[in-house]
Amino acid sequence: MTADPHTDTIPAPAEPAAAPSVPEEPGTAASTPAEAGTAAAPSDGAAHPRRGAPWLRVAPAMLLLAWGGNHFTPLVHLYEEDGGYAVWQANLLLGMYVGGLIPGLLVASALSDRHGRKPILISGSLAAIIGSVGLGLGFDLFWLLCAGRVLAGIGVGVAMSVGTSWIKELSAPPFDHRANITAGARRPALTLTLGFALGAAVTGCLAQWGPLPEVLPYAVHGLLNLVALLIAVTAPETLPKHRRTDQHWWHGLRIPLVGHRTFVHLIMPAAPWVFGAAGIAYAVMPALVQDELGEWTTLYATVLTVLTLGAGALVQNLVPRINRVTGGRAIVVGLGLMSLGMALGVAAALTADPILAFVVAIVLGLAYGICVVAGLILVQAIAEPDDLAGITGVYYSLAYSGFLLPTVLAALLPVLDYSLSLAGVAAICLTCLGAVARAANRPW
Repeated sequence: MTADPHTDTIPAPAEPAAAPSVPEEPGTAASTPAEAGTAAAPSDGAAHPRRGAPWLRVAPAMLLLAWGGNHFTPLVHLYEEDGGYAVWQANLLLGMYVGGLIPGLLVASALSDRHGRKPILISGSLAAIIGSVGLGLGFDLFWLLCAGRVLAGIGVGVAMSVGTSWIKELSAPPFDHRANITAGARRPALTLTLGFALGAAVTGCLAQWGPLPEVLPYAVHGLLNLVALLIAVTAPETLPKHRRTDQHWWHGLRIPLVGHRTFVHLIMPAAPWVFGAAGIAYAVMPALVQDELGEWTTLYATVLTVLTLGAGALVQNLVPRINRVTGGRAIVVGLGLMSLGMALGVAAALTADPILAFVVAIVLGLAYGICVVAGLILVQAIAEPDDLAGITGVYYSLAYSGFLLPTVLAALLPVLDYSLSLAGVAAICLTCLGAVARAANRPW
């Protein structure tokens, strides 16, 4: 029941399923992992029920890769105050890993179609470990910090495209006979969200109370990532050799599904707000109230980051229910909360109230959690097995473009204070909400 990318048909959003055009069987959505796994010989790593859920062997590596993408966030204030970096430099470092993330998302997904999921995820983990080494050694070297952030971004990109596809395929027969229809979207999204939250929480605590705050968090991440890598090596490969493409990887960058109407009208307008919301919550909100907090700014930023991502993690398992109640419009609900959060952000900028900033973080965290899973369900509903990694990479690339929003707002500070720039952001978000709501209601 997978849509043809050239027919330009959108699944009817009024359908009371987990998402528009969600297939009937766990292995059929956008990826027929059942087909891939069924065809795989034992030498390809077919799972045995007695071994437990194989996706749990991939989850630690994905979690640690997400950890590496977000463990810089609570340290922005540290680099400004102790490192002497300008506000725009610290925010640039925060968003720099998008420069590695996009290739990690798009190129890695194409490479995984040629070489399999496991070797590419292993390569991403190695890149993240090297990135943490560079960050730990580069406190006084801006270029090395930039390189470390780019390598961290490559790791996150690999996790989001290849890791998401791998867990999606491990969440269906013959690897998992008990997973429900949305497990392939919820499991990787929740794993990534927990990784982002844990990375910020552990790093912030180590930086606030531990020795060598510019080194220790990265050392801890590197060691844990190495352990997770060893566990991932034992997970079964879901893309057997006879199903891998023999084309060069750059041919995999052509992804016709980006022209599908569901992608253009429902997914594209919402995707940048996924991490745009997260970035505003845990990069901009602490900056608004740092004068009120003094030496506790790092801890406050840590708590705010964990609160944002914790709210996002808690709501993700409710997305299928929201889809059922709203007739497949969870993404509209998420964007509605996003608009509310952005409007509250304007009030927080005007009042510099730390409590209100906490409220903003919760609202934006809920919006993030709903939108990331709702978008992923839609992506998996329109994708063929061979398109899954590529279209997932495009989706997350769009989603992560929003993470550059705090850098843009910081660069505009000489001419626009946060209250004005956030008002503009709220207006744009409302416009996107209107476009997505119209698309969801349109009888295609």
